[in-house]
Amino acid sequence: MDVTQAKQEHLLALKVMRLTKPTLFTNIPVTCEERDLPGDLFNQLMKDDPSTVKGAETLMLGEMLTLPQNFGNIFLGETFSSYISVHNDSQQVVKDILVKADLQTSSQRLNLSASSAAVAELKQDCCIDDVIHHEVKEIGTHILVCAVSYTTQTGEKMYFRKFFKFQVLKPLDVKTKFYNAETDEVFLEAQIQNITSSPMFMEKVSLEPSIMYNVAELNTVNHGGDSVSTFGTRTYLQPMDTRQYLYCLKPKQEFSEKVGVIKGVTVIGKLDIVWKTNLGERGRLQTSQLQRMAPGYGDVRLSLETIPDTVGLEEPFNITCKITNCSERTMDLVLEMCNTNSIHWCGVSGRQLGKLHPTSSLYLTLTLLSSVQGLQSVSGLRLTDTFLKRTYEYDDIAQVCVVSSK
Repeated sequence: MDVTQAKQEHLLALKVMRLTKPTLFTNIPVTCEERDLPGDLFNQLMKDDPSTVKGAETLMLGEMLTLPQNFGNIFLGETFSSYISVHNDSQQVVKDILVKADLQTSSQRLNLSASSAAVAELKQDCCIDDVIHHEVKEIGTHILVCAVSYTTQTGEKMYFRKFFKFQVLKPLDVKTKFYNAETDEVFLEAQIQNITSSPMFMEKVSLEPSIMYNVAELNTVNHGGDSVSTFGTRTYLQPMDTRQYLYCLKPKQEFSEKVGVIKGVTVIGKLDIVWKTNLGERGRLQTSQLQRMAPGYGDVRLSLETIPDTVGLEEPFNITCKITNCSERTMDLVLEMCNTNSIHWCGVSGRQLGKLHPTSSLYLTLTLLSSVQGLQSVSGLRLTDTFLKRTYEYDDIAQVCVVSSK
């Protein structure tokens, strides 16, 4: 609670108090063994204390609420609420009273007054009350400026103001990592750490994707037909603890066909985080637009559409490849297949694939077999552009597990 009064020469007194929720009373237990001099006196006093929890008197947990005795901490994303009261301490009627409350930050000045109209008159022992609310969106020093202007009975115009400084702290530390998949999917890992001194209840952590993507949350598991959170039923985040959230972004159908567009997209979306602390104080943070490094595919992109997980030793199997022209010119491609020590290609090497226009794609079904067991890498594909006499090599494009057919 922060209370400040104006100087005595003014007819009005200004009082400002931050509105916060109460806290649980903390009881400090004092005990001793029965053979000590006090005997059972301390234990009996704790049982008779109305602030302790019955049956758990030795715990530092009370069952009473106490009003805050100081300004307390304000965290980014929380709502700052304050009670402003202007009281007439004089013995005369004051006219044209105007109370204005502004919040000064490092970048802007905000008007928080509920009304900008002046009060016609204020009789003795009467007051003007106002409650202001503001969702804190900046870190650093904030100054609440309360200004009061009025007119005395003699027509003299009076003016004074008071300043209340407080710091806004950062409640969460958010780190992000991006993983670009070959299928144009983007995986986002968000690491959220509670850097306050009290536990948080994580009410919502969601990803709002950009216009080109759909998002799927990967923070639940299927348990008996029900979707269960991987963090348990009580999603509390203790002080200094970190939790990882995973999301998968897939390009929308109308954009997935435009290879050049998806390749250059760097804006993925933004995180929306909602939490509650202590007795239900709600906070919310929304990050700025998250950006990834655009993947570089070169002029020609080769990706696998289908491939079996497990194949038999020396048994042919098929894979489906997608070849995309990522350049701005038309290509005339020739496909060559080179055998390795373990992977052997079945078919004709050096065949013409024809002309491929910019941003266009073609699909190929290829057959191969493995002569060695174990996890084998699919390699040896070569694409040659006959226009520029340029060859593109593709090795280690996928892995397949080879097992004995016996």
